[in-house]
Amino acid sequence: MRFTNGYWLDREGFTVQRGRQVHDLQVDAEQSEVRAYAPVRPVHTRGDTLNNPQLTVTYQAVADGVIRVRVQNHRGVRTPEPRFEIAADAQYRGVITEGADGAVSLAAGDLELRIARGDEWKADFVSAGRELTSSLERSIAHVIAPDGKRYMHEQLTLRPGESIYGLGERFGAFVKNGQSVDIWNEDGGTTSEQAYKNVPLYLSSRGYGVFVEDTGGVSFEVGSEMTTRVQFSVEGQSLTYLLIDGPTPKDVLRRYTGLTGRPPLVPEWSYGLWLSTSFTTDYDEATVMSFIDGMEQRGIPLSVFHFDCFWMRGFTWSDFIWDPATFPDPEGMIRRLHERGLKVCVWINPYIAQKSYLFDEGMELGYLVRTTSGDVWQTDLWQAGMALVDFTNPEAVRWYRGKLEALLDMGVDCFKTDFGERIPVRDISWHDGADPEKMHNYYTHLFNRTVFDLLVQRRGEGDAVLFARSATAGGQQYPVHWGGDNDSSLPSMGETLRGGLSLALSGFGYWSHDIGGFEGNPDPLVFKRWLAFGLLSSHSRLHGSSSYRVPWAFDDEAVAVARRFTLLKQQLVPYLQDMARQAHEHGTPLLRPMVLEFPEDRTCHAIDTQYMLGDSLLVAPVFDPQGEVEFYLPEGRWTSVFDGTVETGGRWLRQRHGVMTLPLYVRDGEDLGLDIAAIDG
Repeated sequence: MRFTNGYWLDREGFTVQRGRQVHDLQVDAEQSEVRAYAPVRPVHTRGDTLNNPQLTVTYQAVADGVIRVRVQNHRGVRTPEPRFEIAADAQYRGVITEGADGAVSLAAGDLELRIARGDEWKADFVSAGRELTSSLERSIAHVIAPDGKRYMHEQLTLRPGESIYGLGERFGAFVKNGQSVDIWNEDGGTTSEQAYKNVPLYLSSRGYGVFVEDTGGVSFEVGSEMTTRVQFSVEGQSLTYLLIDGPTPKDVLRRYTGLTGRPPLVPEWSYGLWLSTSFTTDYDEATVMSFIDGMEQRGIPLSVFHFDCFWMRGFTWSDFIWDPATFPDPEGMIRRLHERGLKVCVWINPYIAQKSYLFDEGMELGYLVRTTSGDVWQTDLWQAGMALVDFTNPEAVRWYRGKLEALLDMGVDCFKTDFGERIPVRDISWHDGADPEKMHNYYTHLFNRTVFDLLVQRRGEGDAVLFARSATAGGQQYPVHWGGDNDSSLPSMGETLRGGLSLALSGFGYWSHDIGGFEGNPDPLVFKRWLAFGLLSSHSRLHGSSSYRVPWAFDDEAVAVARRFTLLKQQLVPYLQDMARQAHEHGTPLLRPMVLEFPEDRTCHAIDTQYMLGDSLLVAPVFDPQGEVEFYLPEGRWTSVFDGTVETGGRWLRQRHGVMTLPLYVRDGEDLGLDIAAIDG
């Protein structure tokens, strides 16, 4: 959100009260805390202390390399729930040093805050003597909007050449400089500025990160309102953020996920190929078995079969009852799928249609979200008379889990947890009194946690997995996430990758997407190019909207591509499991933007058309219809997986590829156990 009209003027009707100076400092060594007072007008005489609002900024060392900053106007205004669960060590103590000149330093490991009393507002963050960023004049402010709403903002400096990344799953430009980004979950597809997974965390190429501790709408102006600063603002009278030290992007993610939760290990079978019924296509058990037979006959290994929405009857989503007209013997069918060596996934969401028997049950028990007038909140968008399960109610959580347990008893292995973005905020009353605006993004966190925790309880640690669409900060604890509704086109393949790269720099360890694109019927060439890309992601799913995604629906060559890359991925599973352990132990994602793996190489800072899969495998998807692809190899020796040629890095290469190959290089002679001859043989 922007509050200014150029540099000199504020927006018409807005009152912007900026902290103008460091008037006073208080030190609490026991709490590892420094408190700064910043009046909105300079204080030179006693009279200047009258009728002069004053902002309070509290700095606290909460972990090694992490300093919490809280900017407040009226401190008596409570911070509403829910809040992110931050696993900070309450016993951690930083080091406070007071200088003879009145300057104060607060150190959390190598990360250090430096601030001094003076005529201007200035707070510097440095690491091991290296300047990271600063809060300067005009940076901190309390804003009164024309409608009376209150906002708080902070601005942190950007240096020339500094790039900003992350902020959740964003499908636009990978480098966020110049963008306005609102942290607000929406079901907007992959072609817009909206996102399913919004995370108020950004990483800087200078080796630090900033995480805003607010579950609601956070507005970022990344070098956009003021070109030399990143501004972030929230509604209310308090703004809290964490300044997270590196020095590398991996270090930032390690510290961040140490506070918000790390990705768990997922079962080995989840890395195999998932095949879906697709969304609105016609299918029954005979259709399902024909797909499975077809894949087996063509030598394409399957791991999971997924039943999308219409495993239930229309107008009843979700009631968790198999459509008897289509699947008269679901338990027998699941048993037959298991006998074929397959796992079974079914689609669910947290919405309850009015026709569902669960609607009356949930309404009577008080388990559905209500309005402030006491009515059940309902809409006709998606399903007629649809209501929401209130996951702030522990009894509602147990009720919902109980319905899913019946499916697990049948033999269902995992769930696709769809939706969770369009959560209302007007006139809503949550069971636990949560603030509706703060619940909008956080709802999906409660939904996915409810389902994932059930799977852990029933299946055990390391054998639980979801296929989730929406998320917020901390959602990396409930994998896997896929990239939402994309188009069946090569440009959409590119925007899908950009979404994955941004999500990876937001703490998410695993990632997938709809191979071939969700909307439309992909051209065979698009499908083949996407097969290679999709099967070189951590998780791989064939899924569409109104058309099937079995390879023979396209042509024989698509079958050959699917077979080759599925077999290649089978060989990669041990390597992916090793990379998953890095995600689980350190927060390093499997899909790695080039800047994450090579932060010292400036060329890698803006690359968004290729990636590292783990630490040793470079992948450059082909987005050009003619097969032209330009990609960058960092310093070192790189060996082509497909023909064994060795290239020296530190340069760009241009190649032309047919659909059976793409630039796929192993770093510095690493042995990943890949044998293309065995695949082709």
